[in-house]
Amino acid sequence: MLGAAILTVTGRREALIANYKGILEYEDSFIRVQTKTCRIQITGAHLAIDYYTNEEMRITGLIESIQYES
Repeated sequence: MLGAAILTVTGRREALIANYKGILEYEDSFIRVQTKTCRIQITGAHLAIDYYTNEEMRITGLIESIQYES
């Protein structure tokens, strides 16, 4: 699907989200991101956004779960 969010997870320590619209909430234990079709919530410990551009972001830390919300 053109423009859909692309979530790439490497182990439990890194996630890359492409095609997102915005950051809704950003805490040490969870990060919520709005995409065109849903919201993505990543929960864990010591989470940090290493970098973000208009197109993608990289999240690091100990990832415990990933939830999709419509």
